[in-house]
Amino acid sequence: MELDDDDIPPKSKKLRRILDYISLLTVLQELCTRDEALFLGQTYLTYLSSLRKYNELHKEYRGRGERSVKETADMVGFKLPTDPE
Repeated sequence: MELDDDDIPPKSKKLRRILDYISLLTVLQELCTRDEALFLGQTYLTYLSSLRKYNELHKEYRGRGERSVKETADMVGFKLPTDPE
């Protein structure tokens, strides 16, 4: 059975408010811990996927010395004009 604030003596009301505040802080700490863990997990997932994309791009476009005009055009998706004969 819950007591109303009117049923609690004045000194106990202060104690009740303090206990309610401590309970609220405990709940907030648990929520913050969950949010921090979620944020950390999302950050790590972003890091891993970015690292994978970086490695793919690096493997494809890393420097291999001089390229011909045709190789460069093919790499970026351009078509060179053909020479009419």
